[in-house]
Amino acid sequence: QVQLVESGGGLVQAGGSVRLSCAASGRTFSAYAMGWFRRAPGKEREFVAAITWNSGSTQYTDSVKGRFAISRDNAKNTVYLQMNSLKPEDTAVYYCAARLHWLGPVITTAGEYQYWGQGTQVTVSS
Repeated sequence: QVQLVESGGGLVQAGGSVRLSCAASGRTFSAYAMGWFRRAPGKEREFVAAITWNSGSTQYTDSVKGRFAISRDNAKNTVYLQMNSLKPEDTAVYYCAARLHWLGPVITTAGEYQYWGQGTQVTVSS
C-alpha cells in the first residue's frame, strides 16, 4: 500500500504562485510514475501534469503550459507542482497520483494510476 500526502494549497491572488508537494511512502519511489490532476467545482477531474520515474520526460495540459512545472526529488520521495501566474480558473482541488514500477512514458490518463492522495485545495482570487 502506498500513501500519498499533498500539501501546499491555499488561497492566493491571481498572478501569484504556489508550490504543491506530494510525499509518497514506499521504498521504490524512484520507480513510480507520478502525476497531478485537479477537479474544479462542478467539473470533471482533469489531467494537469505528469513526470516519468527519472524526470526524463514531463507533460502538461495546454491550459497550464508555461505556467506550471512538475518536478520530483527521488531522494525525498516527493513530487512537486510549481504553479505560477495563477488564474481564477486554476481554482480546484489538486490531487497527486502514482503508478508503481512504471519505467515507461508519462501517464496522462487517470485510470492508469494506482494510488491517489486526498487532495489539496487551491483557490485563486481575482
